[in-house]
Amino acid sequence: MLDSAVILAAGLGTRMQRADESAQMSPEQRRAADSGVKAMIPIARPFLDYVLSALADAGYQRVCLVIGPAHDQVRDYYTGLASRRISVEFAVQTVPRGTADALAAAETFAGGKQVLVINSDNYYPVEAFSAVREQLCGSGLAAFTRDGLLRGNIPPERIANYALVRTDPAGRLQRIVEKPTEAELASAGEPLRISMNCWRFEPSIFEACRHIKPSPRGEYEIPDAVAWAMGEMGVEFQTVTIDAPVLDLSRRSDLAGVKAALADVEVNL
Repeated sequence: MLDSAVILAAGLGTRMQRADESAQMSPEQRRAADSGVKAMIPIARPFLDYVLSALADAGYQRVCLVIGPAHDQVRDYYTGLASRRISVEFAVQTVPRGTADALAAAETFAGGKQVLVINSDNYYPVEAFSAVREQLCGSGLAAFTRDGLLRGNIPPERIANYALVRTDPAGRLQRIVEKPTEAELASAGEPLRISMNCWRFEPSIFEACRHIKPSPRGEYEIPDAVAWAMGEMGVEFQTVTIDAPVLDLSRRSDLAGVKAALADVEVNL
């Protein structure tokens, strides 16, 4: 049974570092935002604590945080944190070269087994973690309905730019459409399903990460590794549809919505 997760937390957080005078922030939150380490922005506790608690609720027992070489505050906090339900390990992405490069840093942690892979600046519903763990057998993706995402804190105009998930009638992933056009959205049918980077990967993904080339943005990206695994290795990716919101904490303006949504959530690590 899948029990291990990789959380990609090595990004520079440049969007979070941008000034926003309209954002209501405490001095502690502002300092964390200035550092760009989104996962450590305090709500009642660091944001990442809520993510880890949701993983534990869904039955995950081991987590690897992929961090940057300067992210000592993340390592120090979780090294010293007493936890009963989930253990935390670390991998270092020495240079921020994209999500696939960050994932590759966790290959030793994976140890030849399947892993869940998620972002550090999103709070996913427990039902998504459970569905990936219990309803998928091999490689796959949680595909979130657009209507479900609209019930969260993410503005509609941002959701419209998220990657579209295209599948065949059996629910097998065909491709990820980055920044879909209006025509692509119109032809996708209902419900529209969006990738929020909540993946279940077999060990083959690490081989794919080693073969891809940089994207037009100059980064090694997980969707490219997925496409390589499908096209060159014959890996089949199933999808599971989740009709529920995902919280996003990538900008200072996101904080108020995240705080409100997590106000009654109890952290239990």
